[in-house]
Amino acid sequence: MTTPAWAVPEAPSPNFDVPQIAANRRKALTQCKNQPINIPLDGKGMFLMIQKIEVLRPKGGETEKITINLGPVDLGQIDLLVEEGFYSNRTDLIRTAIRNQLATHSQVVNETVTRRALVLGMQHFSKRDLEAAREAGERFDIQVLGLASIAADVSAELALDTIASIVVLGAFHASPAVKAALAGRIA
Repeated sequence: MTTPAWAVPEAPSPNFDVPQIAANRRKALTQCKNQPINIPLDGKGMFLMIQKIEVLRPKGGETEKITINLGPVDLGQIDLLVEEGFYSNRTDLIRTAIRNQLATHSQVVNETVTRRALVLGMQHFSKRDLEAAREAGERFDIQVLGLASIAADVSAELALDTIASIVVLGAFHASPAVKAALAGRIA
């Protein structure tokens, strides 16, 4: 008996053993580090690629800590998803949820960044930058969505002479003396 040309043979259904894949995640990533990723038709490669992308995200000192309050039912549902291997921990789920919401509103964020002339990402001011501005008689209006930082060796006097205002949506890093001196200029 012949099979018609339009008939496609049924492919075997993929066997997603998510907890096992999650358990072998680190091992698989270290084997694939800096190597091209081939995605097999069963989809397991896609799972590994998603896990590898997580590794590229900032960790530790490159992040800011926030605190949230959740009800016990929400927290229980998060714990269930972590237990089932969908996320590595609570933070992973919450971070993913936040990124999904930011992606949903990305057009509004981009339009606002443009309209308000915000620097998107990180802006750092060294002692040399501020001394050059003082010599030129210039003052900065710092407007950043992300991280604004002033070098630790910048004196409060130099900061006051060269920074007119600071608007930071995200995090602002500076010495305690500089932060105290600029307190009236931080919006």
